[in-house]
Amino acid sequence: MAREAYITGVGQSEVGVRLPRHPLLLTVDAVNVALADAGLTLDQIDGVFSFPGKAQGYLAFSPVGTDDLIEVLGIKSKWQMGAMEQPAQLSAIAMAAWAVKEGICRHVICFRTVYEAGGMANPAEYMPLQQKTTSGSSQWTSPFWATSAACWVAQYAARHVHKYGMTREQLAQIAINGSKNALLNPNARAITKEELTLDKYMSARMISTPLCLYDCDRFSDASTVIIVSAGDALDEVKATPIRIAASSGSVDRYSWDQVEWSAAYDAGPDLWKNTDYTVKDVDTVQFYDGFAFLPITWLEGLGFVEKGEGPKFIEGGTRIARDGELPLNTAGGQLGAGRLHGFGFAHEAVTQLRGAAGERQIPGDPKVAVATSGGGPMAAALLLARD
Repeated sequence: MAREAYITGVGQSEVGVRLPRHPLLLTVDAVNVALADAGLTLDQIDGVFSFPGKAQGYLAFSPVGTDDLIEVLGIKSKWQMGAMEQPAQLSAIAMAAWAVKEGICRHVICFRTVYEAGGMANPAEYMPLQQKTTSGSSQWTSPFWATSAACWVAQYAARHVHKYGMTREQLAQIAINGSKNALLNPNARAITKEELTLDKYMSARMISTPLCLYDCDRFSDASTVIIVSAGDALDEVKATPIRIAASSGSVDRYSWDQVEWSAAYDAGPDLWKNTDYTVKDVDTVQFYDGFAFLPITWLEGLGFVEKGEGPKFIEGGTRIARDGELPLNTAGGQLGAGRLHGFGFAHEAVTQLRGAAGERQIPGDPKVAVATSGGGPMAAALLLARD
């Protein structure tokens, strides 16, 4: 146990659209909730990890860095990390697990703060300036007018339609399931106010074929915090600890070459290499759904179904419902509960494994969950267990 890493605290700020509260204060709100959940104090925190760090060129995307949090809260940190050059959002939690396993830290705050809706209301401060040239990863996409991630993901989805026959009616079940679950999530009330029907989904305008409006998550403002603790520090916490049983990640090229499979198909098999758990042990999955097609790539990439079988598995929505064979995105996912950019899935996985999800709690006694983040060229996954 001493060489293990556990999630001991989870916290989330208010989730909304164009919130007036400053994003740093939203982060502090989430930290305070997580600390109270774990029964820890700031004096016990000795590490701060985030993804992707402060985005100086586009503050709405990531307005708070690890330095900001350390400064405002007076944290004495032994290790910190915040960078875009990681496999995907949840890799920050995986790296925090590494830090406590190596004995560098005992209790680490991991956070992701987004302010993209609020930033649109204050573009002078938060939104990026128009550029006449492109650089970084955008140099491989912008020249083709593929400036939105919807364009990138739509390529993979269109290929699935062409090769395996995925239908829009099948794809719709991801968004429909998310809206049903979001209506039971108090933190999603600013995002989803009514249940999405198949008729409404099918009549929505297309964004990038085969993705329609309801296949795309909505900009929101919020902060989510996960506290990771060392196994030999569990006597300092009060909440039910959830062990990080395994993690995996993968990064592929960003270039516009239409790689054959998204990074989930590489990260998926790797999750099972260092654990005795298998897909048969998993009680719930919290799969990144910035776009509705991405959970299908995780279903297939992690081996819950064979390649090409994901759309058939979710057809009708019964298997992925809260009382189904494999409950999916029980808080509503990003489609139903807001674009929390990956961290919301770890938050919900822990909440379900603790039996603390209220009206949306899945039946039985869930003990194992998978949470994922990313899509397209980057992916990260966590296997979480209540021992």
